[in-house]
Amino acid sequence: MLRPLLIMTFLALLLSPLQSESAAAQRVVQGREYDLCIELAMREPEIGFERAMAWRDLGGGIAARHCVAVALYGLGHFGESALRLERLVQENGDADLRISLLGQAGNAWLMAGEMERANAALSAGLELAPDNLDLLIDRSLVLAAAKNYWETVDDLNHALEIDPTNSDALVFRASAYRYLDSLDLASDDVDRALELKGSHVAAYLERGNIRRLQGDSAGARKDWLQAIKLAPTSPAAEAARRNLERMDIKVE
Repeated sequence: MLRPLLIMTFLALLLSPLQSESAAAQRVVQGREYDLCIELAMREPEIGFERAMAWRDLGGGIAARHCVAVALYGLGHFGESALRLERLVQENGDADLRISLLGQAGNAWLMAGEMERANAALSAGLELAPDNLDLLIDRSLVLAAAKNYWETVDDLNHALEIDPTNSDALVFRASAYRYLDSLDLASDDVDRALELKGSHVAAYLERGNIRRLQGDSAGARKDWLQAIKLAPTSPAAEAARRNLERMDIKVE
């Protein structure tokens, strides 16, 4: 999913710097319209796309075009979404907005399977904000997808220096360590993640993977079943079921 960008100040960049009460009221109305458009684009992208296009044609400007890009992401047109988001980056001078749009573009390129372009977008965002936690974690996923695991660990090390209690970063680093055959380090990270968040579904999946490689089939089975119990319809649960099937264990 694209990270929501419901920032009221976005619309202020699109409006003339008038100081009248009517202008202030217009900004509030436009801001609400923008928030509602983004929410609809994420929840019901097909309807959201039509609404955003209509708003764009009525003069919705950059906000409406951003909403169109979000809807395209939801519709699975990841490459087109990324292109539109990057165009919006070029048209905005506000650093915070550029950072957020670059993060969204990076995620869209990742979903499109364009790892180099995803890396480029996220790296551009990190040039503007080297300590942005979301961008660091997102780029680590891109690097992992490209099998650059040591670079993945570098980004996650940085992320965990910023927020040592980030359970997602710990699970992702555990996975990278597993691919690097550093199972002790992987185990330490995933155990820490579960101490911080005992309901972390992906952590149970990952710990099961690690335990299986360590020869602890019973422990792996227990963790995978817990992942399924916590979130039966999640991607992590589906992966856990596949792992259990490979072990010839019947899941009721």
